[in-house]
Amino acid sequence: MKKIYVAIIMGSESDMPRMNEAGKILKEFKIAHKVSVISAHRAPGVLKEHIKACEKAGVKVFIAGAGMAAHLAGVVASHTARPVIGVPLRASLEGLDSLLSTVQMPKEVPVATVAINNAVNAAILAAQIIAVGDAKLLKVLKNRKAQLEVKAKKSNK
Repeated sequence: MKKIYVAIIMGSESDMPRMNEAGKILKEFKIAHKVSVISAHRAPGVLKEHIKACEKAGVKVFIAGAGMAAHLAGVVASHTARPVIGVPLRASLEGLDSLLSTVQMPKEVPVATVAINNAVNAAILAAQIIAVGDAKLLKVLKNRKAQLEVKAKKSNK
């Protein structure tokens, strides 16, 4: 596996349209990433090996998106000391089941959790985590924030 900084993992192919939004943001920021579909429930051994391979490839942050029981982010967090960002996906119960499954992790197994279906925020958060040690990326993120402010001012006119 080539050097990558963010691993995006989703529980099923049906999650791809929403999780691809994270990939678009990472591509915009020129952050090397890998996208995989691995079920925490159907292929736990494959997931564990994938996490190990990602760590060897230099992954700094994992983004995990899943719906319904949404255990993927927690299982990823149980196998790595790197930051994990969970994206609860709307599959049933308007996504509240996924949100609660992702955010209610036991002590010492943290998963940062973004809003339901918000893979964009997961990618931006991943970029911010990486930017702690990357001045160039930090500058890009600051510029993006400045652009958001300009856009907000324009929409207020």
